[in-house]
Parts: sequence; structure tokens; C-alpha cells
Amino acid sequence: MSVSTLVRLEPIRFDTKIAVLLRDDLELWQRLNVTAFLVSGLGATVPEVIGEPYADADDVPYLPMFRQPVLIFEGSKETLTAAHGRALARVLPRAVFTSDLFATGNDRDNRAAVRAVPTGELDLVGLAVYGPRNAVDKVLKGARMHP
Repeated sequence: MSVSTLVRLEPIRFDTKIAVLLRDDLELWQRLNVTAFLVSGLGATVPEVIGEPYADADDVPYLPMFRQPVLIFEGSKETLTAAHGRALARVLPRAVFTSDLFATGNDRDNRAAVRAVPTGELDLVGLAVYGPRNAVDKVLKGARMHP
């Protein structure tokens, strides 16, 4: 099937949403780093978000990616804290990134840094969430699309 044929197909509409919410005071490199870390957790534990492997016209294989777009939002520290509470209340699959993780350099220390802080005291800089579109939209209330 050619690329021109693909363009004419009806768009696929997903009943689920993958979203990342970033704190609006992060540096650009931090936004990219936090986003990459957050979505890796979803791909590893929610297998239905992963599509099929890719291959180019020469049959060179490539890894599979998410089957749907990842929407990136931003908000204040307060917006992020509220969104985290709503994600917990809705029991949606989620990943967190706290400011403490910028000072660690490996997975073991990252997990220990999160484990050391009570839920209500986490200094969140990023949150990834996956679930039904309406539920994710409610979690993200008050956030805006990342520019």
C-alpha cells in the first residue's frame, strides 16, 4: 500500500488517551527527559498501547511504538498536584516524575527517591496517564496543551 493510499483512509479515533502533564517551569531539556521517562512506564506495563513493529521498503525492521498519539500538556505545580489526585481517584495507569529524580542517575536511586516521600508531599514535575478519553480529560482539567 502506498503512502498516497494511506492518506485517503479514514482517521482512526481512539477511545483512550495517553497524556503527559509537565510542570510549566521546567527547562526544555527537562521537559524532553521527563516525557521520555514517563511514557516508558506506560509502554512497559500497558501492552495494549504498543502497536506493531515497523519495517521500511527494504524490510529493515524497527521497534514498535505507541499505537496512538501522546498528547503533551503543561500546568502549574498546583495543576499537576490536582491532576495527580484525580488520576489516583480514578485508578488510572500513571507514572510520576519528581524533582528529586533530577539528582539521581539510575533506576534504583529513582525508585528510592520516590519511595522516600509520602504521596501528598511528592514534588511532581511530570505525570503520565492512560485511560478512557473522558477520564483522562477530567484528570487534566486546568492544564493546557504544551506549546
